[in-house]
Amino acid sequence: MKEELIGLIPAAGKGLRLGLPYPKELYPIIRNNHYKPISQFVVQNLTEAGIKHIVFVVNETKHQLMGYFGNGHRFDCNISYVVQEASQSAKKSTSPGLAHALDSAYHLTQGKTVCFGMADTIMRPVDVFSQVYDCAQEDDEVVFGAWTTERPEKFGMVQYEDDGRVLEIIDKPEETDLTEMWGAIMWRPRFTEHLHACVQEEGISDFAYIMNSAIEKGMKFRTVHLKDGTYIDLGTYDEVMELDRRYREGE
Repeated sequence: MKEELIGLIPAAGKGLRLGLPYPKELYPIIRNNHYKPISQFVVQNLTEAGIKHIVFVVNETKHQLMGYFGNGHRFDCNISYVVQEASQSAKKSTSPGLAHALDSAYHLTQGKTVCFGMADTIMRPVDVFSQVYDCAQEDDEVVFGAWTTERPEKFGMVQYEDDGRVLEIIDKPEETDLTEMWGAIMWRPRFTEHLHACVQEEGISDFAYIMNSAIEKGMKFRTVHLKDGTYIDLGTYDEVMELDRRYREGE
């Protein structure tokens, strides 16, 4: 049976580090005299893969984001919005809130193959999700789009074998010899159920822990290195300046 693909973009953060008067997902990227918010890049990544339904997970303040994207028709897709409700977890997480945000869309993602990307990033090549999906084997439950990084302390680092089989995710390590970070993920329904059980039944909020526990249970994870690709993250003003420099240089 043909898989039904759905895009998933978490955008429920407050963006307090930047202190912008608008959602950071609408941070302007100006090129050729046209405005393009940073979150439109991941929408384009998803629609390039033929995905017609995209879900934004938002908080109750993201009216401007919803006003810009609307129902998605201007972007050749249908867009749904899910409001992430406040959640308290007793377990410490290096990525607080992410797992809960992803699970907030469970009623829409259940039974589908999910393509997930962050709303404050620029990922190249533009067809990243097509490449990830095309490399997925039939028994793969989760497939990463991975990039080389010199800042492992900022990302989820991937330890994998020569054939691409993932052994472990090490989240934001202070020291590591690993060089590959995940930035985009495709996962199938079995992992959706695992994520849902971890969040709702066990109260686990650490996404890296959830992924590693899936690997320990025998789920097959694969990584796909995006050759000649770039991954630009927006989170601090230093990263805003870096984004501007790299984007102007055409990276």
